[in-house]
Amino acid sequence: MPVMYDLAVLWSWAEFAVRWLHVITAIAWIGSSFYFIALDLGLNRNIPGPADGEEWQVHGGGFYHVQKYLVAPEEMPEHLTWFKWEAYTTWLSGAALLMIVYWVGGELYLLDPSKADLMLWQGILISAASLSIGWLVYDFLCKSPMGEKPTILMLLLFALLVAMAWGYTQIFTGRAALLHLGAFTATIMTANVFLIIMPNQRVVVADLKAGRKPDPKYGKIAKLRSTHNNYLTLPVVFLMLSTHYPLAFATQWNWLIASLVFLMGVTIRHFFNTMHSRGGMPWWTWAVTAILFLLIAWLSIAPLSEPYENAEARALTPAESRYVEVTEFAEVEDIVLSRCSMCHAREPVWDGLRWAPKGVHLETSGDIARHAEVIAMQAGYSHAMPPANLTQMTAEERRALIAWVRAAR
Repeated sequence: MPVMYDLAVLWSWAEFAVRWLHVITAIAWIGSSFYFIALDLGLNRNIPGPADGEEWQVHGGGFYHVQKYLVAPEEMPEHLTWFKWEAYTTWLSGAALLMIVYWVGGELYLLDPSKADLMLWQGILISAASLSIGWLVYDFLCKSPMGEKPTILMLLLFALLVAMAWGYTQIFTGRAALLHLGAFTATIMTANVFLIIMPNQRVVVADLKAGRKPDPKYGKIAKLRSTHNNYLTLPVVFLMLSTHYPLAFATQWNWLIASLVFLMGVTIRHFFNTMHSRGGMPWWTWAVTAILFLLIAWLSIAPLSEPYENAEARALTPAESRYVEVTEFAEVEDIVLSRCSMCHAREPVWDGLRWAPKGVHLETSGDIARHAEVIAMQAGYSHAMPPANLTQMTAEERRALIAWVRAAR
């Protein structure tokens, strides 16, 4: 079968397309969120008039005069731009990517049998159901008396995130746990837009069109949720990128590392939010952020407990076993051990490496079977590995990797 028609190749390109869509829309959402928070905090509110504040800005050779109305202008403008599709498309594309990578590839990326003995469908069910829990609890807290106490509310939200970080690591692989924590948080942010911010804005618009004076409470509620989204953005970005860094996801304290990242997000955003509001420069936030970062770095190499160190010694699943049982495996094992294992080892022997790239170990037959599809994609269909072909993998060896995964499917 020609390579161009191989299902694995087509699936990989489908993943790439969805991932690229997710990145583009996330940039648009984050960009608009950061801009409007900075704009709102930086408004000059000492100018008389019906507006709550205004700002003059310069960009791209032009000048912009922006005014904000706390509730709404006296008359409804003919053209009104809504900011919503960036959030919706980011979440929808992220959900699709989660399904492609962690549901379809669940036996490799989602489940860790050394932590929980689950069938793939059970892991998928937990994955899907858990994403809604955060929103339900968070929304309940916001609508409770705690909603009038922003600091206490944020502390309760942080406690919820810490609990979920720990819970995910008790079930899923480290990579999947941190990714799901990011998706969990992003679901709260998107639901804020879809279920609170946009409906409240529609109420205001409807009142204006009907000639009624809008209730200021709707704008107040929307601003609170928008501010929460602002502080949650940076941790979500970190968690989405954490899959590239084994020192973040593949350690015993990954849940604590993820929790501390949320605190770093708060200190970083507090600095910029205070700066934009002309409230001075809270330089102390830099010191706190640096301390948190150093603590995270220390946790990433803290001594592991014995059960965690032996986590990869588990038996192969039936789906993984088929890669060992085919006749092509003997040849492939020799190729991987000679071309890949010097870097992808528990104690790499390649100069300058202290940890295996992306935490992938390829020293045993079990290691190789667990990463079969990844090996074929990285070193068979493509020449991504070995880097710069430093171990001189031949074209025949690459074809052997492709033949192996095809024979096992």
